[in-house]
Amino acid sequence: MADVLRPARRGLIMIMSSPSGAGKSTLTRTLSKSPSETNLDLSISVTTRAKRPSEIEGVHYHFIDRETFEQMRDRDELLEWAEVHGNGYGTPRKPVEASLKAGRDVLFDIDWQGTQQILERAREDVVSIFILPPSMAELRSRLVRRAEDAPDVIAKRLANAREEIARWTVYDYVIVNDDLDKAYDAVRSILAAERLKRSRAIGLGEFVEQLLTETLP
Repeated sequence: MADVLRPARRGLIMIMSSPSGAGKSTLTRTLSKSPSETNLDLSISVTTRAKRPSEIEGVHYHFIDRETFEQMRDRDELLEWAEVHGNGYGTPRKPVEASLKAGRDVLFDIDWQGTQQILERAREDVVSIFILPPSMAELRSRLVRRAEDAPDVIAKRLANAREEIARWTVYDYVIVNDDLDKAYDAVRSILAAERLKRSRAIGLGEFVEQLLTETLP
């Protein structure tokens, strides 16, 4: 049997954003750890903020000092960066580019500022999802139950949440996270559909031409 050309695929960037406490971090970690998602890399951001008690270096973030962050930013080593709640956040460029080139997908947990920067640089590679809370009261309850921030920090996050939510139109998809399991199923459905987009296929035209010219016995 003659060799068959199989269309390949360039990796995609899946971005999830939300106000703090709406669920994006839980969804991204759950998706990245799924046994069925063997072709998905979780982008680990750098940040200058202090590590929370529940966080692990290199798993949730790479925790760096302000000087290191500014050096990476100035050398254009960050695909995107932003100041959020007085702290610096950014995505190292090289790991993302290597994954995409190898046909692997990269999952991002970033805010709207970072999303806009990546859209400006690589719109054709991006699918973006915004996670909304079911209500502001529920968002506050989740932040309080998390028990990782002081009351003044929670108040600041709630104040900023309204500005973040107002950016929802930047995103391709919007999910209301009133049920974590349903929100997770929606995210997986989006990822599955985006992987099959014709525009992401490499060599699809050659594959179709092969089908059309194939000689049957």
